[in-house]
Amino acid sequence: MKLPVIKHFQKNNDVQKLEHTIEVLESFTEHRSVKEEEMDIVGEIITNIAGAIEMDKMVKEGMSEKDAANAFAQRVLGSIDRN
Repeated sequence: MKLPVIKHFQKNNDVQKLEHTIEVLESFTEHRSVKEEEMDIVGEIITNIAGAIEMDKMVKEGMSEKDAANAFAQRVLGSIDRN
């Protein structure tokens, strides 16, 4: 997860485009020739895009971009700590 990338995606793309991109990347990972290293990279990209979607939702609900980015980061870190 990279907050600068998440912010970039959120500022420069609409949610529908981001959702379609996730669908394409998920389809890519389903192909049998995709290697583990590629899966890791695509997983990171999907996480960043999903973060942009969540951040966009929070901003539209009135949260500042900075607070939305921090809230998403805390949620991700919190879920990692629980595992």
